[in-house]
Amino acid sequence: MKLITAVVRPERVQQVKEALFQAGISGLTLSKVSGHGGEQEVIEHYRGTRVMVEFREKVEFKMAVSEPFVDTAIAAIQAGARTGEVGDGKIFVQTLDRVIRIRTGEQDNAALTPVNKTTKTPVPV
Repeated sequence: MKLITAVVRPERVQQVKEALFQAGISGLTLSKVSGHGGEQEVIEHYRGTRVMVEFREKVEFKMAVSEPFVDTAIAAIQAGARTGEVGDGKIFVQTLDRVIRIRTGEQDNAALTPVNKTTKTPVPV
């Protein structure tokens, strides 16, 4: 089991979400985050004052997937997020030691949202 975290441009959220859903991956969490990577600093004017924007608004996707679907999830995120410009984001893959579904007590792979590669719509839990 792996935890995949992807930090992407806010304007690419819809494309990433659609790519994940088309790949059959529907169990995910989204968060608004701010960060700084390789982008150049931007100077904006606010009420007549120059302001340096150090952190950019980003969106963080998090999803737990079983081993066979790690590469599928990564490919879907890349397809949806890539613009070819600096600031497209990053994907982090971490090992999960344990997963427990609170409602049922199911553990590990049984607790993950099912991934169904034959469907193009989200799979209900």
